Amino acid sequence: MKKNKPYNPFLITGYYSPDYFCDRETETVKIISALENDRNISLMSPRRFGKTGLIHHVFYNILEQDKNAVCIYLDIYSTQNLNDFVKIFAESVLGKVDGNLEKAMKKFASFFKSFRPTLSYDALSGQPELSVKIEQETADKSLQEVFLYLKQSEKRCYIAIDEFQQVAEYQEKGTEALLRSYIQFLPNVKFIFSGSRQHLMSEIFLSAKRPFYQSTQIMSLDMVNRSRYYEFANGHFQKNGFALSKECFEYIYAKFEGHTWYVQAVLNRLYEYRKNIDELSIVYDAVQELLEENTYSYQELLNAYSAIQVNLLKAIAKEKVVPQINAGDFIFKYSLKNASSISRSSKKLLDNELIYKSEKGYIVYDRFFSLWLFSL
Repeated sequence: MKKNKPYNPFLITGYYSPDYFCDRETETVKIISALENDRNISLMSPRRFGKTGLIHHVFYNILEQDKNAVCIYLDIYSTQNLNDFVKIFAESVLGKVDGNLEKAMKKFASFFKSFRPTLSYDALSGQPELSVKIEQETADKSLQEVFLYLKQSEKRCYIAIDEFQQVAEYQEKGTEALLRSYIQFLPNVKFIFSGSRQHLMSEIFLSAKRPFYQSTQIMSLDMVNRSRYYEFANGHFQKNGFALSKECFEYIYAKFEGHTWYVQAVLNRLYEYRKNIDELSIVYDAVQELLEENTYSYQELLNAYSAIQVNLLKAIAKEKVVPQINAGDFIFKYSLKNASSISRSSKKLLDNELIYKSEKGYIVYDRFFSLWLFSL
């Protein structure tokens, strides 16, 4: 884990230490308890809600309690098939269990038959880096060898696979069953399956027809407690000799409904000002800065969609939440096309994650994008 202190305590990427991580105490205890009692975890919430930070916080605490534990995090969002998955999985796992990568290479030579790991050194840091080339026709065999490698180590391992819902969209239809067949026989390895596309994650873990049904403890993330968040935020301002008024924080928290990344992004910008944040006008200016900085990318994004899809996006942003996207009054209010065209457009926007369906209804996924669309 990182030892240096961040210049700005309101992190929008990465994890440093508990000093820069707000609350989630109940969730942390629950996850650690489940893993230590041999239960895998399925962690679900919308993107940018704090899942990745929570996973790293859990790993930090596990390693504080057990220096010999092995904690591995991998993000499979970019993977398109089983071959991609096995490559990322192998490169994330190999060498972590043994500690010393150079020494571990000797073991790999005799252990792995379907592929050969390659060791290189980073030109700047000099640190060893491992890469593998997985052949598509031997991906199943390569995956089996990685799981056997984990099993034979007998070390207590914790592996977090982020954006796990990707496996449901691989061209190889038996991927879930294949993974389940290996994972259930790894007594020394516990998994956190994290995902942001909740409907896909629910299908994987809650459908009786799927291999992972009832194989994990299900958890979902809610917003960080408002009072705890304010104490955390104001505490960091005060450490630098400034203050954040409760009124200003309450506005930010309500504006983004406690959605962690967006609250952090605004706090990060306000902290940059190095002054008391005691007037709402300062917050308004910070939010406007963030929107203006993204204007070009938002305009380019809209250029990739049809007029019907763009108009639907704008309408959802102006409503903030749309309970029934095909409702006649909603369509009439924003002069949208007929219900069938709305259904086709909403499917496209859902598939591309520009909107998502929450318990309250349809909303624009990116909260800053939503505010920008609202102003058009």
